[in-house]
Amino acid sequence: MRILLDESPPSELETELQGHDVLTVQEAGWSGLSNGELLARAAGKFDVFVTADQNLQYQQNLAALPVAVVVLVARSNRMQDLRPLLPDLLNRLPKLPARALGRIGG
Repeated sequence: MRILLDESPPSELETELQGHDVLTVQEAGWSGLSNGELLARAAGKFDVFVTADQNLQYQQNLAALPVAVVVLVARSNRMQDLRPLLPDLLNRLPKLPARALGRIGG
């Protein structure tokens, strides 16, 4: 699965998603872009966009893009708070259809 990792979670999350082709927003050269622009660029290149931005679902028309979005909901965006969410994330990734919104945690 091709995953684009947003700027909000730590980039070290990339190494925790073994078995998937993961690229961070920074590695793609898309740092600082708005969420709408990121999702538009991700469409067709990635299967899933992983973020910790809990407002994303209210700011974007996710049904219009052929990419699934996963929002990680934790106490903070630090790796120690996100790590407990990883088993659920890894379990749900292969089952996410395009245009789906998944919330993990919280």
